[in-house]
Amino acid sequence: SKYTEYSRLIIGLTSIGKDVTNVSGYNLLSYLSDFDKIKKQGINGPIFALIALDTKNYEIPISSTATTQTTRQGLIDYILSKEIKTGTDEAGGWALGGTNADPDITSMALQALAKYKDDEKVKPYIDRAVQKLSDMQNEEGGYSSWGTTNSESIAQVITALTALGID
Repeated sequence: SKYTEYSRLIIGLTSIGKDVTNVSGYNLLSYLSDFDKIKKQGINGPIFALIALDTKNYEIPISSTATTQTTRQGLIDYILSKEIKTGTDEAGGWALGGTNADPDITSMALQALAKYKDDEKVKPYIDRAVQKLSDMQNEEGGYSSWGTTNSESIAQVITALTALGID
C-alpha cells in the first residue's frame, strides 16, 4: 500500500543501471500507472512517482485496471494543488499536513518539479517555494522540520536548489 516504495526502488535501481522493467519478471513501472494508488499516501506518492519516472524519462505503462491512469501532467497538477495557502499572500511550499510549509516536503516537491521549471504554470509555484525556503532558513543557516534542526532538511534543500540550478 506504500507506493513510494516502488518509486524509491526505481530510483535506486536506475541509479545503478539496472532494468526496472524486468526485476524478477516484474515491471516496476507498472505499479506507478494507477494514480489513485500513488496518491493514497498523500503528496509523497506523486512526488516520488514523478522523480522516479523522470530518472530516465520512463514511459508510464497503460493500466488496464486503474480507475485513473497516471500521467506526468496529473502528477504535476496534484503536487501543485497541494501548495500551502495557494491564492494568498502567504502561498508557497508544501507539507504532509497542516497549514505551514515544511522544508523537507517543499524541497522534495521542488526536486520533482525541477524538470518543469520553465513551464509557465509551474514556475510561479517554484518561485514561491524557493522564497518560502529562504524565509524558513534559521539564523545558523539550517532548517528545522517537525521542530528539530537536522541535516536531512539541509540536504533536501541543497538537493532541490541544485536540481533547479541555483547555486
